[in-house]
Amino acid sequence: MEYFTNVKKVKYEGIDSKNPLAFKIYNAEEIIGGKTMEEHLKFSVAYWHTFAEELTDPFGSGTAIRPWDNITDPMEKAKAKVEAAFELFDKLNVPYFAFHDVDIAPEGESLKETFENMDIIVDLIKEKMETSKTKLLWNTVNNFSHPRFVHGAASSNNADVFAYAAAKVKKGLEVGKKLGSQSYVFWGGREGYESLLNTDMGLEVDNLGRFFHMAIDYASKIGYEGQFLIEPKPKEPTSHQYDFDVATTHAFLQKYNLDDKLKFNIEANHATLAGHSFEHELRYARINKMLGSVDANQGHPLLGWDTDEFPSDMYATTLAMYEILKNGGLEKGGLNFDSKVRRTSFEPEDLFRAHIVGMDSFALGLKVAHKMIEENVFENIIDKRYKSFNEGIGKDIVEGNTDFDKLTEHALNLKEVKNESGQLEVIKGVLNQYILQALSGK
Repeated sequence: MEYFTNVKKVKYEGIDSKNPLAFKIYNAEEIIGGKTMEEHLKFSVAYWHTFAEELTDPFGSGTAIRPWDNITDPMEKAKAKVEAAFELFDKLNVPYFAFHDVDIAPEGESLKETFENMDIIVDLIKEKMETSKTKLLWNTVNNFSHPRFVHGAASSNNADVFAYAAAKVKKGLEVGKKLGSQSYVFWGGREGYESLLNTDMGLEVDNLGRFFHMAIDYASKIGYEGQFLIEPKPKEPTSHQYDFDVATTHAFLQKYNLDDKLKFNIEANHATLAGHSFEHELRYARINKMLGSVDANQGHPLLGWDTDEFPSDMYATTLAMYEILKNGGLEKGGLNFDSKVRRTSFEPEDLFRAHIVGMDSFALGLKVAHKMIEENVFENIIDKRYKSFNEGIGKDIVEGNTDFDKLTEHALNLKEVKNESGQLEVIKGVLNQYILQALSGK
């Protein structure tokens, strides 16, 4: 059965195309720096937003119209979604997808029944993957939606919940191995607290560390070879998440001797909720050799929650691709569209239109960032700005050949301290020029 009958295979038509179901910039086979766009960008479709999202909000029921809506049996609907998913993957020509356990299969009356449901759908997905180019970028489990996780999962005050969460992750790792996932992601949806008045923070954070070590040990036991990723988020639903941002989570990983075992899956909208820019979080992870994968979306500047919009901000995608290229790519990671269409974009075809916009936006970012790196634009600006550390007292500071006595002597002999303009406005103008040149095909 064909689910998206109004959509043919999406093709590249160029910047002048008016067709909303065609790529304007993303040309999968175009070579950029010795690799195709597809190899650089490694796009992934998020199963939860694309096939499980009903487009509800706090003030209204779902608006999504989907071809499988009339199927009432939960398992039959799950099977239909698999069929629809691989049709969308093929028509968009994406190399990867990602999912939570409950996205692909319904929970049963017991954990045993839940696992049985999972096995049936995973077998169907595996069968589909054998004839599809689309592979599994990463999988994870949902240890946050069900009421059993009201107080958290690995950080819960209830040891039975900790055990239940562990069983689900154990199954998730087995599924990841079976389907050949590139990575496994930990996202602590409710790993945090509402109030310190009733929270043993020390115990909760220690238990999180124990949980990760047990997961890594089990992965080694079964021969799972994917990379482990942790995804920071500052708030929502708890008042304070233990994985608040990249820096906080990096400190956690270092404390529990996990920093050589996990890297970061960084989401743009989570970065802004933490009060950072997307590129800040990417930069911090990159310079600490911890950048593993990216959830590609954007937040709304006027709204203080996780809106998960499809990325369309060309500045953000350019600066993100700059960090990714400087990282040497994402290896076992990719650009996963953890993005949902707006509640008013309820037609089935909107799923394609939105992905096309996101893919074009990152394709432009790739082209601009690559050219700017080739021409050392930011590198030259930064080298010039910090030139005082390449000679004299600055070089001594960097090489550890000075102390406060010598620095004071140097300062006392200064006639004046001269600073140079940072020229940030000019730099932004240069970035504008590169984006406009890319859009004009230069």
